[in-house]
This record gives sequence, structure tokens and C-alpha cells, in this order.
Amino acid sequence: MDIASSLAIVTLAALIHASFQLSVSVLTLLSGHAIGAKHSQGRIMRLTFGYVSGVGVMTLLALSFISLVFLHIFGTDAPQIVWAIACGLLIGVGLAVWFFYYRPGKGTSLWIPRSFARHLSDRSKATTSSAEAFSLGLTTVVSELLFIVAPMIIASLVLVGLPAHWQLVGIAIYAVISLLTLFSIWVLIGSGHKLSTIQKWREDNKHFLQFAAGGALAVLGFFVYVCKIVSDVSGSF
Repeated sequence: MDIASSLAIVTLAALIHASFQLSVSVLTLLSGHAIGAKHSQGRIMRLTFGYVSGVGVMTLLALSFISLVFLHIFGTDAPQIVWAIACGLLIGVGLAVWFFYYRPGKGTSLWIPRSFARHLSDRSKATTSSAEAFSLGLTTVVSELLFIVAPMIIASLVLVGLPAHWQLVGIAIYAVISLLTLFSIWVLIGSGHKLSTIQKWREDNKHFLQFAAGGALAVLGFFVYVCKIVSDVSGSF
């Protein structure tokens, strides 16, 4: 694949990452508890920015770690069987998102282990400083790995095949785009929008977001399969 196609795949993977809702749910919980505790607007913004920063740092670390592992094991060009497995994982996770991402009923409760959900909820209530919010952001990314690991794996496979300077560009693109939703919520909170309005929009559009995320995962899986496997096999004849 050329550089443009590679960066396009990284961008789409990051957009899919940004569409997942666990980090957004924790951000709204953290903001709601801070507002309920009568914190000043400045403190609320510091807490939420610390949280978003933690999510961004852990995303960078996770993506870099996966890329390093692939580079160590496969070098700059992974075998086609690895690409095929990664594409299958994308499609499988896409189907899982369609059928299992949200729990039945009202609200935006996600299908993650209840122990994780309780831990994140308790931590968001107890968070009173930017450092604690940063740590909460780190933990949230780990809790969401079940879903975000698929786009991270495909992005990592693409990144290790790029020249060194383009790898840095690709990692930066992924990190920034994956945080777009959180930054948007952070800006809305800072500009005075009510959390109830934000949450109502999430509830009203959760099925669209669920369908879009699952569909995008499947599309990305087929696209990478065609670009990396079908085209390579055709070019060998």
C-alpha cells in the first residue's frame, strides 16, 4: 500500500475508535459528579481535561506498544495470514458491536463487565484532582480494549510498514482523531451546555452510533482485505 492509502486506513481506524462510547460515558459521569459537588467551572474544566489527557496518553502508549510488538515479531511486513486474521477480527468485532454493544433497555449502559463498570463509576465519584482524573482516563482505555483493540491492531500493522517519519505522523493522526469525540464533549461542557442535553442526544442516537461503528469496522476489514491480500495475490500472477 502507498502512504496515502495507509494513512487513510489509520484515519478510519481512529474515527471508529472515536465512535466508541465508554470514555464519553465516564467523562459525563465525572462532569456530573463535579457539577453536583458544586465545583467551580475552572475546576470542572481542569478535571475533565486531565481525564481527556489520560485517555490520550494511554491511547498513544497502547498503539505504540502494539506497533512495537508487531515490528519485533514480523518486521516491517507482516505475513498475509496475520493481515487476514486482523481483517476477520475487525469484522467479528463489528458484528459484536451491532448485537451486543449496548445493554437492553433505556439509557446508554454498555455491555462491559459489571466489575469494570462499577469500578469506573466509583472512581469517577471519588475523583477530586486532575491527577486522579488523568489516572481515570488511563484506566478507561484499558477497560475499553475489548472493542478498540481491533482498530488499533490494523492501524499498528499499517504503521510498521511506513517509513519512520510517517510512522510518527500516523501515530499523531490516530491519537488526535480518536480524541475528537472527547474534545467535543469537553468543549460543550466548557461552553455551558447542560449534561442532560448531551446525554439525551447520546440516548436518542445510540442505535445510529452503534450501527455506524459496527458497519465501519466491517467496511474497514473488507477494505484492508482487498488492498493488502487480494491485490497482493493478484499482483503475484
